[in-house]
Amino acid sequence: MSETRFSSGSTIDVSGEARQLLVDLVDTPSVTREERECAEVLAGFFEDHGREVWIDEVGNVRAPADDGVLLTSHIDTVPGDIPVEIRPAEDGDEDALWGRGSVDAKGPLAAMAVAAVRTGASFVGVVGEEVDSKGGRYLVADRESAPEAVVNGEPSGWEGITLGYRGLVAGTFVATSESGHTSRPENNAIQDAIAWWSAVEDEFATDEWQAVFERVTAKPTDLEGGLSEDGLSVEATMSFQLRVPPEMTTGEVIEIVEGHADVADRIHWKDEVEPVMMNPRTEVGRAFRAAIRQQGADPRLLRKTGTSDMNVFAQAWDCPMVTYGPGDSDLDHAPNEHLPLSEFDRSVDVLESVAERLLED
Repeated sequence: MSETRFSSGSTIDVSGEARQLLVDLVDTPSVTREERECAEVLAGFFEDHGREVWIDEVGNVRAPADDGVLLTSHIDTVPGDIPVEIRPAEDGDEDALWGRGSVDAKGPLAAMAVAAVRTGASFVGVVGEEVDSKGGRYLVADRESAPEAVVNGEPSGWEGITLGYRGLVAGTFVATSESGHTSRPENNAIQDAIAWWSAVEDEFATDEWQAVFERVTAKPTDLEGGLSEDGLSVEATMSFQLRVPPEMTTGEVIEIVEGHADVADRIHWKDEVEPVMMNPRTEVGRAFRAAIRQQGADPRLLRKTGTSDMNVFAQAWDCPMVTYGPGDSDLDHAPNEHLPLSEFDRSVDVLESVAERLLED
């Protein structure tokens, strides 16, 4: 047993170096753009095991080794103060680690770090995934070549394998109109923005039976508007996101959005991330299916409606990849985020088996 002291001052026992690393990472806050302290904890784990490791220019933890497979997950979390403690999970008596990031994604991060040390696989802990994939984008630009395979770390459940993510386009729509009395019938800029957005939503409307993963879903994220400072005009700025299914490209979605009411010059695009869908029959998919069955479960093949760093990697690297990690993704960003420790243990075993198989090939 090793002793862990939480920031609250309480002391508990944690068995094994894998669980210890998990607790240490979750107990070290790492909200996006504030990952440095947690990155140093992670780098220290590799140093303690004699691995080459450094923190790069943007804050990624780089521990290169056998590029037969790259294990990678993100260090950053969303904000949220959840007391870090080990107590029963919500659905039973099983011990679970509670705390921000336990599921998204320090559970996968710790499991991959342990598997990398034990198997000699290459590893990177990236920053900024929750906001703009800053670390992932830097990694693909900085590396001279692609790894032979990638396992990206996000919660899928220890018996699940995520093969696909929708893409994303994000931007702002800006409208301006002359100021006037509110009794006048002409639309002002705020109404123009709302009308344009209604047209976009109608364009992508589908029957309820169509799976969300296969749809374009449109979501406004912010709307600001009102009189300009000089009082001579009404201005409106709407921020928005559209999720893109693998059957489409971001370029196709952008063309449709810009086609409404001749407003292309009013739209300012900020982000484009292409969707990704991997074949389950790649060597990575086969390795995971075999490892999960070896642990006594039937593999679940998943598709996620959001995006992840896997989208970034797939756009840059032509190699097989999947996303994997312990934890229930329904608890991502939730106030009750927690990870059963037995699930974490199984995920380490699965990742070790997968890495060993891929490094042998």
